[in-house]
Amino acid sequence: MANRSVISVHAKPATTKRLEALASATRRSKSFLANEAIERYLDEEEAFIESIKRGQADVAAGRVHTTDEVRDRLKAAIKPESA
Repeated sequence: MANRSVISVHAKPATTKRLEALASATRRSKSFLANEAIERYLDEEEAFIESIKRGQADVAAGRVHTTDEVRDRLKAAIKPESA
């Protein structure tokens, strides 16, 4: 296994069963599936952290709206059509 490291995970029995069933159904190893799951999780969490940082930068730069401004814009956007 070049360019790989070993990690140990303590999983719930139900999670282990699900992983084993998926490995069998897809003919993939449990290690492959676990690595895929970890990579997806990390991608999602990293994207979430980046969105928080962008929001914090917007606040720091004054790119914000008050609740009243947002409410007024939403009301204008969804104003019912006159009959």
